[in-house]
Amino acid sequence: MKILAFAASSSRNSINKALVTHATQRLQAEFLPDAEVEILDLNDYEMPLYSIDREREGGIPEQAQRFFEQIGQADALVISYAEHNGTYTAAFKNLFDWTSRIQQKIHQNKPMVVMAASPGGRGGAGVLQAALGAAPHFNGDVVANLSVPRFGSNFDAETGALTNPELAEGLGQALKTLAERLGSV
Repeated sequence: MKILAFAASSSRNSINKALVTHATQRLQAEFLPDAEVEILDLNDYEMPLYSIDREREGGIPEQAQRFFEQIGQADALVISYAEHNGTYTAAFKNLFDWTSRIQQKIHQNKPMVVMAASPGGRGGAGVLQAALGAAPHFNGDVVANLSVPRFGSNFDAETGALTNPELAEGLGQALKTLAERLGSV
């Protein structure tokens, strides 16, 4: 079984990458010990800004093709969305736009846990709402979601784990739901 995970951020010090890494470690430790986990880095998918003119002139970049294929090879997705001005980061939106030109159903009916983390009190609520609203249109099967506000106060960077008991429990429930959907619990 293969789990594909990524933070929808290009930041080298992404709190969302820390969250998605923690989530996949817990998923393997508590529910899917034999799962293969691959964590993607959005920096490996940099492309020119999407435009129909660029697509007509040069086709779809190899990075978008590879991203789409990696989703297709996965059994499930774990995504943590960074929020820029209430919505997706430019890096993720560009990758998403290019990939949607291969096939609009980008998520390929994969079960998904979607999360968002932010340093502020809203926990990436805007981007999480956008992702939850968009997922069905792009064939995403969201089985659970989690918002982590005040990341610095609720996550220990040294141990790489959530410290807030309620958030840790919420993450555990989300991961258990995913494992159940995959028939592993």
